[in-house]
Amino acid sequence: MIKTVRRGDVDIAYEEFGRPGGEPLLLIMGLSFQMIWWPEEFCEQLAERGFHVVRFDNRDSGLSSRCPGTKYTARDLAADALAVMDELGWASAHVAGASLGSAIAQVVAIDAPQRVRSLTCIMSGGVGGNWNTMRVLKLGALFKLTGKRYPSDLAGRTQAQVDVIRAMSSPHRPFEEERIRRIAAVGAERGGLDNAATQRQFAAGRTTGNLTRQLRRLTMPVLVIHGEDDPLIRPVASRDIAAAIPGSRLLTYPKMGHEIPSDLFTTLADEIHAITKAAA
Repeated sequence: MIKTVRRGDVDIAYEEFGRPGGEPLLLIMGLSFQMIWWPEEFCEQLAERGFHVVRFDNRDSGLSSRCPGTKYTARDLAADALAVMDELGWASAHVAGASLGSAIAQVVAIDAPQRVRSLTCIMSGGVGGNWNTMRVLKLGALFKLTGKRYPSDLAGRTQAQVDVIRAMSSPHRPFEEERIRRIAAVGAERGGLDNAATQRQFAAGRTTGNLTRQLRRLTMPVLVIHGEDDPLIRPVASRDIAAAIPGSRLLTYPKMGHEIPSDLFTTLADEIHAITKAAA
């Protein structure tokens, strides 16, 4: 069941898996993507490991508020994540972010370290700052993703998401067309991709600046994950994060792109479970 929490003028939609009272785990999704791209099967595997899992739509995506004409920052996005935790009564939680969600998760850990039991950064864009961002982004892939236009009907919105996921997937793994199209169809019904909203989220992500100094002060257990086949962000981005955070654990997977493929659900759920045990 979808629930919402209001923060100022913004409503944030969220969904729970597992039993209340389990280990709290907050999942933060990336640029322009809805919470449903944390696949249900993956969330259920995490719940089976004893987590109370919550995923949510960032502002400007899915069922959360759209913010046309509004400028906001990465710290606003982090505050939205903390508002979800507040609504759930979580004084602290394990926090995992993917892509831009990883940057948001890092900001949460930096600004409110007492509220983050462990931190997991998946396919992250790196430590931030303009120079670092340009160094790790594969601009050719980025231009391909933004260049095509689609009809505004349900079929067009579905195909747009399928094509984006295809472009971000590993070329060395069969594309999971049926599963991705099923999720994309749900995403299309929830609003689909919104280019203007994507630009606002991207601008917010750039407001972090270079986080290297702040990351060096983190003391919670940290897991950093990246796909060696990522067509969008070079693996060095995650290596930079792991190098900055004392004691962090870096894992790379040879046939993983900018995605969470189904054949890694069990492996990634086990690794997240392990890092939370380290926190305990």
